[in-house]
Amino acid sequence: MANKDHFEILFTNLDESAQIIQNECELTYLEALIYAGECLFEEEISKPISELSKKKIKNALQNVDLGELSKEQIRKAFQLAILKGMKEATQSHHAMTPDAVAVFMSYLVNKVTEKKENFRVLDPAVGSGNLLTAILNQTNKTVASFAIEPDETLLQLGYVSANLQQHNIEFFHQDSLTEIFIDPVDIVVADLPVGYYPNQEIANKYELKAKEGMSYTHHLMIEQSLNYTKQGGFLIFMIPNFMFESDQAKQFHTYIKEHAHIYALLQLPKSMFKEEKNAKSIFIIRKKGENIKAPNQALLSELPSFSNKQALSEMIKSINNWFEAYLKY
Repeated sequence: MANKDHFEILFTNLDESAQIIQNECELTYLEALIYAGECLFEEEISKPISELSKKKIKNALQNVDLGELSKEQIRKAFQLAILKGMKEATQSHHAMTPDAVAVFMSYLVNKVTEKKENFRVLDPAVGSGNLLTAILNQTNKTVASFAIEPDETLLQLGYVSANLQQHNIEFFHQDSLTEIFIDPVDIVVADLPVGYYPNQEIANKYELKAKEGMSYTHHLMIEQSLNYTKQGGFLIFMIPNFMFESDQAKQFHTYIKEHAHIYALLQLPKSMFKEEKNAKSIFIIRKKGENIKAPNQALLSELPSFSNKQALSEMIKSINNWFEAYLKY
């Protein structure tokens, strides 16, 4: 059977099982998907549901052979089911890093960890885990992974997705701007949440707190990420394009200049975003440390459409050349 068939069988049967659980237990689709994923992973149905529903779910899931699927196929099939559920949901924070961007960020992580035999990675805004597991699927190194998410539904989706892909990720159910009980990491990756941070008491502990009014979550999260990064460690973020033009941009720029070196700013194709105000870029910085020097020239570029294979291939050649010239370990 072709790989594509296995991928479609996984999605179809996860979807069918989630719908059965959703209808019987009066849950949202995403909540039901968590249980469906757990049933598949544990190979048993622990939720108290009718015998008829149990039989239907067993029949659906016995069609799935995870051993026939690559980790990337499992990630993408589970992602597809999550996207279906997110269309039904109304929470604005339920959003997923676009697949092409997740894979591209994986490539960037591989570039900055090229000389390492193993590394520690943190995603302080892991959501449903799509970005982090995409990165883990694209590396052949030994990786210790840590993930933080305050939203319980998203965290459980990330946990189930990681289990199905057989990734050992340590998940923390908390606000990532409170104290994190992990040792510093080599690299931080995140699709940063954008907006104002509501807890003024916690915000006041940060250098990047607003001088007046509310602080930006994305600013505070970058500061917190630097707190948990080793000297010379890299941080790769998806940031809003307006970040360098906001009312707090000068304060942010001063902070970054003091604590890190800017390596790259890669603007994502505007065609990826419904509205220009929501457009994002990939921002790469490196925490300052002994013998860590700034590149002579930062990499500034506008990325072509990810569907334009030739233009993207040429861009990757240019990025590879830049890393070769300016990334001094």
